[in-house]
Amino acid sequence: MAMIRTTGVRRGMLPMAALTAWGVLATGCGTHRPGDDAGGPEPSRTVAATPSRPVDFPCPGESPSPTPTPATHSSGPAAPPTDHYAENNGFKVPLPLHGRSRCDGLAAAKRIEGALEPLRRHGDFDPVRTRSALTGLGYPAGKVQSYQNGPSGVGFLVDASPLCLEGTMNDRAVQADAFGGYPDHTGCDVPSGGH
Repeated sequence: MAMIRTTGVRRGMLPMAALTAWGVLATGCGTHRPGDDAGGPEPSRTVAATPSRPVDFPCPGESPSPTPTPATHSSGPAAPPTDHYAENNGFKVPLPLHGRSRCDGLAAAKRIEGALEPLRRHGDFDPVRTRSALTGLGYPAGKVQSYQNGPSGVGFLVDASPLCLEGTMNDRAVQADAFGGYPDHTGCDVPSGGH
């Protein structure tokens, strides 16, 4: 039986050949530019698009110049916060609505306030009757939560996906607000943990 022996030089040839091939391929990557082979002028560089702020327009029943929505974040303080509370709890900040969704949210909040106002005038702050008034607007019972909020008040949350509606009713007023959920969470309830 004949046996083929390999020398140390041969064993090192295969890895060396692989590295050389990789080096040739790697150095060739990304060197071709549009216009190189056509002999034309060098292409101009385009400026990367910067994300724009969504445009809000006046909704029906709103004045022509809507109040600006507060920014969810700024460029940041000069010195970083020492406790990282805002950074660690950013997942609990509701997403604002813009454009058509904002108008839909304002209309839904107004409907809710109108439906709950008779209960407020009568001093009826029962969570069960509040929930009943909200389901009377067509929201599914499984998507409506109401709860006691202090001695003479009721809180509520409605998952009207893609809108979320929340608010309170007490002896002074009914207040409903709409938002678009949370960054890292499905549903309208406040998330209990972030990523």
